[in-house]
Amino acid sequence: MGADQMLSTEAAAALLKGAAVSGRPIAPLRERLQLSDANAAYAVQEVNTKAWLAEGRRLVGRKIGLTSLAVQAQLGVDQPDFGMLFADMAVGDGEPVALSRLIQPKVEAEIALVIGRDLTHERHTYADLIGATEYAVPAIEIVDSRIEKWNIRFVDTVADNASSGLFVLGGQPRKLSDFDITDCAMEMRRGDEIVSRGNGRACLGSPLNAAIWLADVMVRCGRPLLAGDIILTGALGPMVAVSEPSRYDVRIAGLGTVSALFA
Repeated sequence: MGADQMLSTEAAAALLKGAAVSGRPIAPLRERLQLSDANAAYAVQEVNTKAWLAEGRRLVGRKIGLTSLAVQAQLGVDQPDFGMLFADMAVGDGEPVALSRLIQPKVEAEIALVIGRDLTHERHTYADLIGATEYAVPAIEIVDSRIEKWNIRFVDTVADNASSGLFVLGGQPRKLSDFDITDCAMEMRRGDEIVSRGNGRACLGSPLNAAIWLADVMVRCGRPLLAGDIILTGALGPMVAVSEPSRYDVRIAGLGTVSALFA
């Protein structure tokens, strides 16, 4: 592809935004961006973040992706990524989700943290994060991709708001002291079938490690985590593709249950 055919940051953002609105995925971006590195990908994401905020969407938190070392190796990176969570991405526990809202959805079980005070230090500690966490709930992230057939690498997923779709939070909050966030076992069922298993250690050794990484990065990016923000800390087990109407029930030991229903 010649230099005159390469996509600018704004053009790439417009393609992704158009795909989100139309429901029609686009070809991968990684070989079409004028600069195809992490900074360029986050610049694309930021263009759309600003556009969505200008349109009235409310920013309510962040999601952390690529918390599995195996997935990082697959995409050739050595760190997670992040995306923005908006209020209109939230789905109630067990509330039906029309498959037509999504392009090529997958689900993964996570622990969500809700922050009770701002995290604005250049470098945060476990004590900072634990002290700032108001409560935790089990969560299901419904990931989606505006890139055709999930043909993604790091640049593609970052530009595409870290392949965000929707998210479901459980309704019974727990204090961090009430369960073991590192060793808690997770089980996801589709009907009677167990489709994913894992535990807290699958998420960078602990979801707290992922949350601290995010808090530091968001300060450097100029969008620090603030009181009330939700953090989806990352998958506790393998993600599962959703191709037909179905129900997914997640149980996390000591934390509770949450369900996603696709209609």
